[in-house]
Amino acid sequence: MRELTTPNTVADAIFGAVADHSRPLLTYYDEATGERTELSAATLGNWAAKTANYLTDEIGVGAGDVVVVDLPEHWQTAGIVLGALWSGADVHLPGPDTAEAASEPLVVFTSRDRLDGHPDADEVVVASLDPFALPLRDLPPGVGDYGSVVRVHGDQFVSRSPAVEALDGTPTAEVITEAHTVAERDGIDAGTRVVSTRPWHTASGVLAHLLAPMIAGGSLVHVANAAAERVTAIAAVEKAGVVFAE
Repeated sequence: MRELTTPNTVADAIFGAVADHSRPLLTYYDEATGERTELSAATLGNWAAKTANYLTDEIGVGAGDVVVVDLPEHWQTAGIVLGALWSGADVHLPGPDTAEAASEPLVVFTSRDRLDGHPDADEVVVASLDPFALPLRDLPPGVGDYGSVVRVHGDQFVSRSPAVEALDGTPTAEVITEAHTVAERDGIDAGTRVVSTRPWHTASGVLAHLLAPMIAGGSLVHVANAAAERVTAIAAVEKAGVVFAE
């Protein structure tokens, strides 16, 4: 594998690998709801930048501060994960393979039905997981709505300093190297369109199944709640070069 100059953050590596920011970077299908949302690198980058600006400017997140993302696979989840990585935070995703955080989370991003699982977070933000990021109503006092709190922030971001820990306590350089290794193993190159049903709501899952395709310069089509034949049909429509169906 070629020697890489390590960017400041994982998000810097991903957006730096994109050849054409007008092309799709993430497409999300949910066959249970009929949703199909396609985000170009520019659009996903805007959501990630807004998230990073919110975390750094409004919350004061710095390098190594713990941010928990307790959300299922969704395009909003991807924007939150990339934004948190861009901010320099140590991003944790709950799961059996997740290391115990060294400190209490500064911010938790979660869904309405998981609010009771995070009583110790300084800040709790709920993502609606709506196709258009429409806001949630009647949230408990002190709980933010993701779409509402990030919309007011800028859609450009420049990382301030290298992130010490990026994902589940793993250093940035190791995350980037492992993501490239996984992409090479899975046959993902620059420009590869990947259709996948693989989960990425844990640290190992998000690295292998969300970050790896993007960091290689490819694009991801994530499909939820689809039968095998439907995944095959979507792969044909999306002109996928690699298909992972589980």
